Amino acid sequence: MARGHVPQTQRAGSFDGTGWKGRTRLKLEYTILCEDIRVEATGRLSLMGVMHNLVVPQVPVTMIKLAVLNHWTGEGQHLTEVRILTPDRRQTVAISQPSSLTLPPDGFADNVTVFINTAFLQTGRYVVQTLLDSTLLAEKELPVILAQETPPSTPLESQQVH
Repeated sequence: MARGHVPQTQRAGSFDGTGWKGRTRLKLEYTILCEDIRVEATGRLSLMGVMHNLVVPQVPVTMIKLAVLNHWTGEGQHLTEVRILTPDRRQTVAISQPSSLTLPPDGFADNVTVFINTAFLQTGRYVVQTLLDSTLLAEKELPVILAQETPPSTPLESQQVH
């Protein structure tokens, strides 16, 4: 059930000091779900197949790759992990190994987690959770939706308003 994990990519940056999350002095700025993430020669990230939902022809369905990008600001050394839960939150679909995250003062870092062969057995709103130091920090929904067949076209006359 555990899937593959790609270590974080860390880059220098700055943060204006607002919005620190509690005592951790670390803030999760955003989470992006996509099919794949690559680090280019320039150090920039390329995201392929960015998604806010997963439209599938049928269930069950298996995603060959599912990548989660978390962008952090702040400072300190922490452990982070990502897990995906079923819509009823009773079962874990995928879970990453804890990953070390080190940020210099006023820094930022991108943490990339790649899950391999992730199976979605039913439709519904799956939950992608981000944990920081073994504590739940954030959740993002990933709706899995069946593709709708397009309705048959109707003659132009029946679409006119009388």
